[in-house]
Amino acid sequence: MDDFEIDDSLVRSLVREQHPDLAGLDVREVSGGWDNQLWRLGEELAVRMPRTARAPALLRKEHQWLPTLAPRLPLPVPTPLRMGEPSARFPRPWTIARWVPGEPADRAPISDEGAADILAGFLKALHVKAPAEAPDSPDRGVPLKRLTDGVEKTLEEVASEGVSADVLQQVRDVWDEAVAAPEWEGPPVWLHGDFHPANVVVSDGTLSGVIDFGDICAGDPAVDVSAAWVLLPAGAAARFFDAYAQADEAMIRRARGLAAMKCIFLIRMGRAGERGLPGGKPWGPAGRAGLDRVLAAIQEPGDSG
Repeated sequence: MDDFEIDDSLVRSLVREQHPDLAGLDVREVSGGWDNQLWRLGEELAVRMPRTARAPALLRKEHQWLPTLAPRLPLPVPTPLRMGEPSARFPRPWTIARWVPGEPADRAPISDEGAADILAGFLKALHVKAPAEAPDSPDRGVPLKRLTDGVEKTLEEVASEGVSADVLQQVRDVWDEAVAAPEWEGPPVWLHGDFHPANVVVSDGTLSGVIDFGDICAGDPAVDVSAAWVLLPAGAAARFFDAYAQADEAMIRRARGLAAMKCIFLIRMGRAGERGLPGGKPWGPAGRAGLDRVLAAIQEPGDSG
């Protein structure tokens, strides 16, 4: 984070200067966000203002690729509509996108098992072969062996933060099984890359939208399939895999390992939030619930749920 203050007055002035036809719309801040601060602009639009060093590149990547993908996705997504350019008033690019209604799942967890079918349908639509010029990522959709050093470091750090030795050993076992699974041999497919409860929205207990495509890239779909445990209620993963119908046992094993580590990340952000540390988020309960689902799923060999 930098020290540049972003407030309602700044957002209003930027919209007025660069998109005057929208200047009459109400502006109101929305809590949450990681790389970007978010404002509602009227009822149907949102303004995303970058607040981390990496955020401008992520916004431009979304602006380039998401309008092409959005029309064939079966859930609402924050399609970028306009780009705000750096200026003397604000030195970074920013975007105006479609507002996706609903409550983030870190505040209103998915409770309807039917969300498994919705998530599967969304990922089947997204997971198509990406063009050669699609962006890649150093840590999303890549062979898991590349991530092992970072995973071990994270688990060592978590051990000092109060996570029990028994749970950590189970997570290591899940990760080792994931790394030992055969790698993805298909073509790189389009990925969201960062499914977790703050990046989807919920209405009436079920999945109703997917947001924050800043990590969009091409690679192994296991990184998105891990959402079966990270997002869905207990017992719904098996229904997801039946509906998705594109995951073999190797993908399921890779996805479990990635889900376990995503949940560890959520737990760590939750601990930081409880301590009032920078970057902390109220994600601990979601992380712990997701990790419980991951560990329960491995009690019997071959059980994907």
